Amino acid sequence: MNVARVSLFLLMALALLFAAYVPLGAVEHPPDINPDNFTPRQPINNPYFPLPVGRLFVYEGTKEGVPTHDEICVTGQTRVIEGVQATVVHHQSFEGNPRVLVEDTRDFHAQDIFHNVWYLGEDTIEIPSGSTEGSWESGVNDADAGFIMLANPHVGDQYYQEFAPKVAEDQAKVLSTDESLIVRGVTYNNVILTKETSRLDPGVVEYKYFAPGIGFILGVMIRGGDERTELAGIGTCSE
Repeated sequence: MNVARVSLFLLMALALLFAAYVPLGAVEHPPDINPDNFTPRQPINNPYFPLPVGRLFVYEGTKEGVPTHDEICVTGQTRVIEGVQATVVHHQSFEGNPRVLVEDTRDFHAQDIFHNVWYLGEDTIEIPSGSTEGSWESGVNDADAGFIMLANPHVGDQYYQEFAPKVAEDQAKVLSTDESLIVRGVTYNNVILTKETSRLDPGVVEYKYFAPGIGFILGVMIRGGDERTELAGIGTCSE
């Protein structure tokens, strides 16, 4: 066999090798939304991300040494996105002492018939600048909905939470499903721990903890900043 044939053979072998190569643990692109997998007014009752209408979540924490306060209200409002009726969740973020509103956001979530909770977009505005950077909606400008919580999370699961190119590309990986921890004097068991990252901000890593029947209870930035958020209370709201 001459040198040219040997070189051609090697090139073909390498091409086949790389074509068959799939990185282990790669985060998959979110699947397309199928409206047939959703029913109107479907309650969001995934045990690790329940959003009953009228529930208010209150969080306290710090960001780079500055006190933070967040109020998240599950409203009775809805918005149809890509044929899916999504629940509107109103999230207000405050900083400082006294508190000052710094961000006002409306997130859009929906649960499919398999109990996965989807994140279909957000309308956000920073105060006082008025910037809407970070706003996106599934189906607009190549953006796709992602998962905010899987129906049956397993250690090692990786998924996009939001996929809006160059706007929002957050990813999550399940690290544990049986954590136990104490947050503000309350003991939680069978807690799910996820690691959140973003291709747009590769130096930042955050751990988030989700308790059954409650949802998000603790967030800790472990790289790229100094930020901590704890569940401080649960109440009611009337939006």
